[in-house]
Amino acid sequence: MPLDSTNFPLVWVTFEQAPDHDGDKDFQAFEANLKRGEPFVLLTDSAPDEEHEHSAEEKKRNALWMKKHKAELRNLVLAMIVIEPSAAKRLAFKAFGVAFAKFWGYPMRLASSREEAMEIAGKLLSERAGSPVV
Repeated sequence: MPLDSTNFPLVWVTFEQAPDHDGDKDFQAFEANLKRGEPFVLLTDSAPDEEHEHSAEEKKRNALWMKKHKAELRNLVLAMIVIEPSAAKRLAFKAFGVAFAKFWGYPMRLASSREEAMEIAGKLLSERAGSPVV
């Protein structure tokens, strides 16, 4: 899940990966965003497909990393906004969103277009700007 933090606090995530992809670099990039200490929003228009399966090693690494950074994730990541033009696929993601939020500690929001995603992100960030970071 490579991250593009060029337009922080809007952080773009890509789920399409090459077979030799280095997940450790992704976690390092994620940690760099957390270390900024400022709220941010994750956005993606390449959500993982249902056939993507993590290996046991990846699942363990993800869970350990998540556990280590749980408080920061809950406090600083305002949402993962998934851009999906298909209403049927958005409906399927909606059900997945509950489990996603429980695991990662931040909500999944769905948008039908990039414009809608930017509106959601702007609203989340402006709402958070009015309240202190805990």
